[in-house]
Amino acid sequence: MTHAYTASLADDTTLSPLERVRLQPFNLGLFLPIQNGGWSISTLPRSTDWRFDYNARLTLQAEALGFDLVFGLAQWMPKGGYGGKTNFREVSLDSFITTAALSAITQRILLISTIHVLYGPWHPLHLAKIGATLDHISGGRWGVNLVTGHIADEARMFGQTREEHDSRYARAAEFVEILDQLWRTDSNVTIEGKHWTLNDAYVSPRPLHGRPILINATGSKAGFEFGARYSDFVFIPSPVGVQLEPTLAALPKFTEGLRLAAAAAGREVRPIINPTIVSAASDDDALARYERIRASEDTEAAANFNARMNPKTGSSDAHAWSKHERRAGERAVGGNLHLVGSPHRIVDDMLRLRDAGCGGVQLTFFDFEQDLADFGTHILPLMREAGLRL
Repeated sequence: MTHAYTASLADDTTLSPLERVRLQPFNLGLFLPIQNGGWSISTLPRSTDWRFDYNARLTLQAEALGFDLVFGLAQWMPKGGYGGKTNFREVSLDSFITTAALSAITQRILLISTIHVLYGPWHPLHLAKIGATLDHISGGRWGVNLVTGHIADEARMFGQTREEHDSRYARAAEFVEILDQLWRTDSNVTIEGKHWTLNDAYVSPRPLHGRPILINATGSKAGFEFGARYSDFVFIPSPVGVQLEPTLAALPKFTEGLRLAAAAAGREVRPIINPTIVSAASDDDALARYERIRASEDTEAAANFNARMNPKTGSSDAHAWSKHERRAGERAVGGNLHLVGSPHRIVDDMLRLRDAGCGGVQLTFFDFEQDLADFGTHILPLMREAGLRL
């Protein structure tokens, strides 16, 4: 019965793709490893690969399992990436082009492009036209994870100086307001904005469902206010680090801030969080695997990553990183939060995340292809039994 109902949701043409996804009690997303090393700064052998064919297989695998959405990281790295033995994240596919290509081989899953809209020569008219095109190609399944750029070194690559944190969100709000007008107004648009100007601009074809899907990733008050006004999902960090119990204690107040901001704007927004799942048949086996992964950390690359992301001394000013302190080896596991245990323990942890205010998870794995298959076999059926998935 459960599987038949899920199929009926996927086939209901009276609902938009986003509306179908919102019927799920708890959303499932996959964070694609389109950069070398994925999310795990590790020297331990595994299948995880940045290449398109690998990520296409993951996406088709996730779609077959009923996942709701996929997206990848957008980054701008110098030669050598974060260095160390692995040159972590030196090589990466572009998120926008990757999801555009995935639209041609998928049928149901939402495809989200992560884009730094404040870098370089982006104009809202460019993204409105390209986005409307991808919206049609994908049958209304395309969306944008709009990021403002918190790393000063990246801005310098474009010959820019990184703007102050909150002013970036004000500028991004103008960008989205222009997008929305171009997507929804069936006439020429003239706008004299603070940052962008349009004269008799027009976009065709019209998006299939008003506008494409919007996501932003944030842990700050300004970012929550932006997400509450514009986003369908807000990709949130753990407020305190990767360990589950402190995160569960901090999340209710954290997610309530987003809910209140959305309610004030007359909207509902789902917060989704990014756990890395390390699972095995028993809790003891999963913990042993977790410790093996931790022991494989590329310590030089991890140190460079931590230094760059430190808001006090590094290149980042992201509020989400301000309270993140990690033990040795935790960068080798990756992700924003670690869920470690048997399938029953993992599902119990997800229930607790839901009760703490999360509307879903955007998952990462250490060994993506095998771990995703194991997730589908051992964890997903238990999620359905627990009422997390239809």
